[in-house]
Amino acid sequence: MNHRAIRAIYLFEMARTWRTLLQSIVSPVVSTSLYFVVFGAAIGSRISQVEGVSYGTFIVPGLIMLSVLTQSIANASFGIYFPKFTGTIYEILSAPISYFEIVLGYVGAAATKSIILGLIILATAGLFVPLHIQHPVWMLTFLVLTAVTFSLFGFIIGIWADGFEKLQMIPMLVVTPLTFLGGSFYSIDMLPPTWRTVALLNPVVYLISGFRWSFYEIADVSVSVSIGMTVAFLVICLIVIWWIFKTGYRLKN
Repeated sequence: MNHRAIRAIYLFEMARTWRTLLQSIVSPVVSTSLYFVVFGAAIGSRISQVEGVSYGTFIVPGLIMLSVLTQSIANASFGIYFPKFTGTIYEILSAPISYFEIVLGYVGAAATKSIILGLIILATAGLFVPLHIQHPVWMLTFLVLTAVTFSLFGFIIGIWADGFEKLQMIPMLVVTPLTFLGGSFYSIDMLPPTWRTVALLNPVVYLISGFRWSFYEIADVSVSVSIGMTVAFLVICLIVIWWIFKTGYRLKN
């Protein structure tokens, strides 16, 4: 394995984060804090507790997942799209580095940024409400697994997109609505039976449910199902990326 090449791609992507610290880290943290203050104050005054947990504390895992999902996709998609846009992707493809190593460098950097952001938001939330993580190892497992999975998904979007409009289309029109409707600010058990069945078709429900369980041991669906759904999506993304490099889709034309 060409560790030097992986390290070069990884450090290049991480350096871009530090150069745009305001956009990459500060802005998502401030936005999430505003969500926390607004929803915690507006809805928290009407809903004191959800399954024995104060509402302000209950929404913390959902807010972290909201940021991790969106930032994982944004970081990975822009990371691979920009070389395509400037034409430097051909230098990478012609270099003595395998496709696996290319993906490892870009996705590793995108996932690292999202994990750092998630931990910062977690620390910030601790300034507003008391937090107690029941299963810290599982919390980190869900955080890393989600960051890697959606960084792979973002990598696919970055290759598929042939313009900045398409780069933003799926995250804005599909992923963000699914996250808001996936139980970030409520438990799906609070929904009527029909809508609860519909909500179970949303894959984000399983991510948020498993992550929330690691905090408070409360979940809308089984933890094993949450892990299974996440791993299944991870495998699908890997298969799609393998097909992209095998066929040269949107890379060699």
